[in-house]
Amino acid sequence: MRTRFIVAALVATLGATAALGAQQTQTGGNPARTGDVGGTGSPTAPPVPTGELALGSVRIRFATTADGKALPAGTYNVRLTPAQAAPPVVGQTPPYERWVEFTQGGDVKGREVVSIVPAAEIGGVANDPAPGRNRSKVEMLRNNEFVRVWINRDGNHYLVHLVPVNQGKGN
Repeated sequence: MRTRFIVAALVATLGATAALGAQQTQTGGNPARTGDVGGTGSPTAPPVPTGELALGSVRIRFATTADGKALPAGTYNVRLTPAQAAPPVVGQTPPYERWVEFTQGGDVKGREVVSIVPAAEIGGVANDPAPGRNRSKVEMLRNNEFVRVWINRDGNHYLVHLVPVNQGKGN
């Protein structure tokens, strides 16, 4: 439940940013000056991948749950899927909320919703230092209530929030 709340908050932030960019374009904002040539609402936002994309490998040191199912500690390959998160959230920009799969040996071990945040907007979403380009980090957050998987790939940040197994009961 709390994970969904965090994801919804991230989506609302992204939606507000996109709406502001659209408003600037509609009110005569100069696309050449703002860099919003593609109409993305963000001056330097790279395109969001629409298909499947290998995001890299992460080591999760904590037993967690992903989409309500157990995801044991271990090293996983993370793959962005074309499937958008459902149900849609008010203010959500659909391609920015998708599913990722955690795989080992080609088998899907778990999946969870990922929030895609362009690099230019990550400062408004996360206070921690971002991982380097094409790198990732996994860390325990908020009094051991969440495990954040943060992948920085090709100008976009991919944030997945998992619930540790010892915190997942009774929520």
